[in-house]
Amino acid sequence: MPKENLAAEVREFLSTRRARITPAQAGLPVHGGGTRRVAGLRREEVALLAGMSVDYYVRLERGNLGGVSDSVLEALAHALRLDEAERAHLYDLARAATPSGRRPSATASRVRPTILRLLDSMTGVPAYVRNARFDVIAANALGRALYAPVFDSPLFARCGPVNTSRFLFLDPAGRDFWPDWDKAADDSVAFLRTETGRAPHDRALTDLVGELTTRSDEFARRWARHDVKFHRSGLKRLHHPLVGDLALPYEALDLPSDPGLRLNAYTPEPDSPEQEALGLLAAWAGAGTAVPARDT
Repeated sequence: MPKENLAAEVREFLSTRRARITPAQAGLPVHGGGTRRVAGLRREEVALLAGMSVDYYVRLERGNLGGVSDSVLEALAHALRLDEAERAHLYDLARAATPSGRRPSATASRVRPTILRLLDSMTGVPAYVRNARFDVIAANALGRALYAPVFDSPLFARCGPVNTSRFLFLDPAGRDFWPDWDKAADDSVAFLRTETGRAPHDRALTDLVGELTTRSDEFARRWARHDVKFHRSGLKRLHHPLVGDLALPYEALDLPSDPGLRLNAYTPEPDSPEQEALGLLAAWAGAGTAVPARDT
């Protein structure tokens, strides 16, 4: 990420975080009866809460995070009431702004045979492996069956990679596949924003964000919020064309030996309609083995 782009990223992240906090929420008195010119905290109020000079905070908000100490970052995180994902994002931005800062390892581009065998062994649950850009690079038979609308999308008919964020924002079928489309869209953008902080020099990730920002107003509007979120576990609501509505708990597990890769698995409750529906999907998919998705 160019230096000027990183400075803009820092500026917008900090300004959007302070804009959402009112003085009352921060425990600050509001003097006078006039209308405030800012929606949330002023810069001088953030500086007061963080225990630093106004000039120093203004310098930070202009994007000058290089070499900033952990204690300053912690003071900012406390003043702006950052959650765990936002705090990690702030540290990622500071690391990227420091020339000597350690860059994350390059994202793995292939799935090892041992992971493919692991996917094969997970016959009762849909599972797939994706990278930080949400390219699906391997899936078991049930995972392909569950995500059939994505794999069958015209977006990926001629070339890969199969990418859930592209499908969500650029294929009209995405609104059918995710019944709660707005939540899925919010989460997808927040996940990608988190990854751009972690890996600001990932050109393919930057290109993906640029493509989606240009081609989707819905994506661009959400991208401007600078929201971040961890992708770890939760409940995924899907509408499959064959088995209908599904509410599937999922786990997203990092693969430590494969930097940037994550295994997603969906685990229905025992004796639930979802378990029965996945049984029908498994019968429809037939016997199969996990194979890499289209080459990236």
